[in-house]
Amino acid sequence: AGAAPEHISPDWDLSTLYVSNMNGATLTVIDPQTEQPTETMNVPFPYNLFFTPDGSKAIVVADYLGIDMVADNGLYFYDRETWELIKFVQVPWPGVNHLDFSPDGSYLLVSCESAGAVVKIDVNAMAIVGSVDLGGSPLDVRLAPAGDVFFVANQGTHGVDIVDAETLTHVDHIPTGP
Repeated sequence: AGAAPEHISPDWDLSTLYVSNMNGATLTVIDPQTEQPTETMNVPFPYNLFFTPDGSKAIVVADYLGIDMVADNGLYFYDRETWELIKFVQVPWPGVNHLDFSPDGSYLLVSCESAGAVVKIDVNAMAIVGSVDLGGSPLDVRLAPAGDVFFVANQGTHGVDIVDAETLTHVDHIPTGP
């Protein structure tokens, strides 16, 4: 799966697995039944891979700063069936990382580890609609079971930030220790 695999993501329909190889700019497709690679796809610097809740789009999270210091930091939206590129959304905050979707799938919240921020992106328009500064180093993002807020693990502030993505406000912080 390459020299530096980052994450393993199941396809939306659970038929295949994808291994993100950010440094090799590839996704390795694995058949979970045979446990064998079936294909290697070239995609720009895949740190992580997600699928929209309706299964229509694949989203490659690219967190890369090239030798020439040109940022390829953002989300690549692909048609999930054909893997044709639909749109690249450049995220101007460095360290784009993990994301989760709103209950209806209309928007997502993505963490920007190096900038201490989370960014709200409209999934249909594939455009940034806002951000909130949390400080620290926000990593994983998960929608709360009630669907009203997002939990953001923040290793820089040693806790979990609670964000209301509708209003883009930092609601609370739950200390967890280092």
